[in-house]
Amino acid sequence: MNIVKRNGQVEELIFSKLKKVIDFACVGYPQCDSLELETALLPHFRNNISTKEIQSTLIRVSVEKTTAEEPDWQFVAAKLHVYDLYKEAAVHRKYGYFGYGDFYSLITYLTDKGLYGKYILEHYTREEIRELGNYIVPERDYLFNYIGIKTLSDRYIIRGLQGETLELPQELFMGVAMHLAMKEKDKLHWARKFYDALSSLRMTVATPTLANARKPFHQLSSCFIDTVPDNLWGIYNTDMSFAQVSKFGGGMGIYVGKVRSRGSAIRGYKGAAGGVIPWIKNYNNTAIAVDQLGVRSGAVAVYLDVWHKDIFDFLNLKTNNGDDRMKAHDIFPGVCIPDLFMKTVQERGSWYLFDPHEIRTTMGFSIEDSYGEEFERRYAECVNNPALSRDEVPAIDIMKKLLASSFETGTPFVFYRDTVNRANPNKHKGTIYCSNLCTEICQNMSAAELVSVTSDDGIITSQVKAGDFVVCNLSSINLGRNLTKEEIAETVAVQMRMMDNVIDLNHYPSKQAEITNQKYRAVGLGSSGYHQWLAHHRIAWETDEHLTAADELYEWINYCAIKASMELAEEKGSYSQFEGSEWQTGEYFTRREYVSEEWKQLQSDVASKGLRNAWLFAIAPTGSTSLISGSTAGIDPIFAKFWVEEKKNAVIPQTAPNLSPENTWFYKEAHHIDQLWSIKAAGRRQRHIDQSQSFNLYVTPTISAKEFLDLYMAAWENGLKTVYYCRNKSLEVEDCVSCSA
Repeated sequence: MNIVKRNGQVEELIFSKLKKVIDFACVGYPQCDSLELETALLPHFRNNISTKEIQSTLIRVSVEKTTAEEPDWQFVAAKLHVYDLYKEAAVHRKYGYFGYGDFYSLITYLTDKGLYGKYILEHYTREEIRELGNYIVPERDYLFNYIGIKTLSDRYIIRGLQGETLELPQELFMGVAMHLAMKEKDKLHWARKFYDALSSLRMTVATPTLANARKPFHQLSSCFIDTVPDNLWGIYNTDMSFAQVSKFGGGMGIYVGKVRSRGSAIRGYKGAAGGVIPWIKNYNNTAIAVDQLGVRSGAVAVYLDVWHKDIFDFLNLKTNNGDDRMKAHDIFPGVCIPDLFMKTVQERGSWYLFDPHEIRTTMGFSIEDSYGEEFERRYAECVNNPALSRDEVPAIDIMKKLLASSFETGTPFVFYRDTVNRANPNKHKGTIYCSNLCTEICQNMSAAELVSVTSDDGIITSQVKAGDFVVCNLSSINLGRNLTKEEIAETVAVQMRMMDNVIDLNHYPSKQAEITNQKYRAVGLGSSGYHQWLAHHRIAWETDEHLTAADELYEWINYCAIKASMELAEEKGSYSQFEGSEWQTGEYFTRREYVSEEWKQLQSDVASKGLRNAWLFAIAPTGSTSLISGSTAGIDPIFAKFWVEEKKNAVIPQTAPNLSPENTWFYKEAHHIDQLWSIKAAGRRQRHIDQSQSFNLYVTPTISAKEFLDLYMAAWENGLKTVYYCRNKSLEVEDCVSCSA
């Protein structure tokens, strides 16, 4: 029987060679019998079958054999997939042998083809690149499970214009590491450090960083947030910013709470304003139109305050009932809620809806610029001023509408604005109006302002005063591979440096974003593998032991992050707004009751040496990157111990990480967990997180209205800053890819 090789040559099938490949794939997995693969392959043989088809069949059979009882077949499939990548790369790069080719030759080739940024060759010599190429550890390709290596190879490795394999996994990791290290004084040292952390799957970088680092258009940040002012220029300026962000693969959060409501006056003409919905529909259309070269639609969350007159229309944006002209089905709505509203819901009192434009012109202030006691005082002034128009509604009616939308669509996201702003360590420089697309980012915001437009000899010049246009630079520690305090400390220090370097290396889609990022140097350290970490330590989800563990674990991660940022400040300087911040005054530490000697020393060090980054800690959902690292997503419990992931042209069985008879009872599935335990754990974590966490609620169709309401009340009472999706078991919601870290 003959076979057709990848280079087109025909030769006789030598079964012993094939057996070597199968044995190689099964080594290390005693549960997986190589004979089973050989037997399953036999019916597929025919004369002139291609080696590519043989390999694909082996992979498919291994994937299909993956079960909760025999999870190791997914690693066998992964090794076979890696073998396939090696063969493909050898053919397309023409180096003619199995495994990795010359790294320097690859980089020069990809640079010549315009697939690699020229800056890599400008910052590294041939000898340095070859030294780093020799540092690559090919065996780390065998750390992946099948969906991990398939996700990495399908989405992230560099391919030719015809989809041919050019870059291999470890070359990807080294390329990213080299990019992020290239301006370090000892760039080879840090490139190796970054590579080790990435390639050993101890951490992941954000999806845009993994996809775009080393490439010509290296937009490395995940998510952006803009504030829309109440004028036509500002509304469309945000739309243009969103288009640019979406073009380069980022997601967007947009705050529209300053925009006048439907029926408000324009230049004194009463009833002329159309409200926020028409503008939101514009952003919806931009999300569809700017679709990243057809890869996926843009992603945008739009936030509105619960006191805004348009709140009921806003809560109907994605529901299936009502006037379709008032819908924006591709938008992810979020509601900004003050403490006073939650208290009014508890008391079943009346709530008043206002027009922000009318408040500004009548009262002389913008109520959204305040929080806490000041907000409550200003809100009372508005209620007591008969000159202001308002809609009076029972607060519980708004909450019912919010809950109905959440149950039906998974949204709106919820942003507890007073909790956020009270905990803001940089409140001396601004207000936080809303969060981002995945609800983990909370940073100072302000709108841009058009100063002037001039023309000279046919050249039109616009002068714009930049606002605080929030940028999210993300990375997540994989708790499934950092099981000790020492491992966590080492990995976090590397991550903080990597994220800080992103700020200076980024190709920004908006000049405003660059200005803000340089001003605050904010980063978002997150975590994946949380449920995996609990299962490894045999900690059940619905226990006080879990709450204590969450508290201690995230306090330690926070300590490591602050210490690393302080050391970076000592080396490279503090962020420009450090003076007067709660980091500098020490209020950040006392507010969280960090009173141990270790914490007191760190507080003193921060006060004297500074801090490199204004915000440090934000837990993203890590949907796609946790697949690569083989960990559980973000801080979520597992959806199931065994499930089938539907990917493009593939159905892939998956199991919980390291699933075994010993840990299976500690992998309780999300929809079977009492959500109050999840809320309590999130509250314990939140104390240590200066931004927020992508926290999901998991409910079933049988939940009562009171139970559902109680979950949102409990989230507020336990100090959560945001609530992400409500994941109803009967509802499919789409994760944000951009924020995956």
